[in-house]
Amino acid sequence: MQYRPLGKTGILVSRLCFGALTIGPLQAGLSLLEGSAVIRRALENGVNFIDTAELYRTYPYIREAVRGFARDVVICSKCYAYTRKDMVRSVEKALKELDRDYIDIFMLHEQESHLTIKGHWEAFEFLLEAKEKGTIRAAGISTHHVAGVLAAAQIPELDVIHPLVNCAGIGIVDGTREDMLAAIRAASGAGKGLYAMKALGGGNLLDRPEEALNFVLSLPELSSVAVGMSTVQEVDYNTLLFSGKGVPETLKSAVRRQARRLHIESWCRGCGHCIKKCRAGALKITEGRAMVDKDLCVLCGYCGAACPDFCIKVI
Repeated sequence: MQYRPLGKTGILVSRLCFGALTIGPLQAGLSLLEGSAVIRRALENGVNFIDTAELYRTYPYIREAVRGFARDVVICSKCYAYTRKDMVRSVEKALKELDRDYIDIFMLHEQESHLTIKGHWEAFEFLLEAKEKGTIRAAGISTHHVAGVLAAAQIPELDVIHPLVNCAGIGIVDGTREDMLAAIRAASGAGKGLYAMKALGGGNLLDRPEEALNFVLSLPELSSVAVGMSTVQEVDYNTLLFSGKGVPETLKSAVRRQARRLHIESWCRGCGHCIKKCRAGALKITEGRAMVDKDLCVLCGYCGAACPDFCIKVI
């Protein structure tokens, strides 16, 4: 496994970051034993970086996976807190449930622009205090927005940015892939640490995984790439690929054969864009949100690419 410094934070991270959303109750719903075993396999394969969030409810999986592990593990978490009080609660919750004395990176979750960062500034100021005390090591934001990356690049106190980027531009809210790449370059030039999310477009690029992953790995500004994994086969596949090693055909076949399904997040607002793109007639609006007929769905991914809120994923 290769490792890179994360901006100016002094934190060294593996090129592959374990995206913990996938294993938890919001997606695969693995048991604590199963989910922690998948994370542990990644750690044993050289991954030292785990991305999570309060929303994901995966702290127990991470705690069990790192228990007794010989090497240091870098953990990033995030929350939606607006106020100091709520951020205090979120950081304390993470420390307690992860059973750690500090969190390496803590972020404002899903920021859109300088306006949303300004609106969360009271919460962010607590992160700066926590950094002074050693409770966290670095503070940052995650974002699906070009404007979010550009705003964060201009804030001296902000250390790390977690932007959405992939070869197809799926999920970028306010611009093109090229717009996001330009913003990432600007943020890197400002000294920010960057690691990517949604390299596989929320599962919608699973038909061309090597092309999609090699694209983000080719971007020199990115220290790491968070990838969701829910099986040891996926872990083995990704750690080999990110280490620059050949992936055996038997392993590729095993990952391709893994059962997949279309997952629609609870925040779907029923706009209908996905239905217009579905050639199989598998989607309909029911009680104000999109629903999928699994018997008709062919997992083509066209609906996910059309969703303006990035709430449709193949998992």
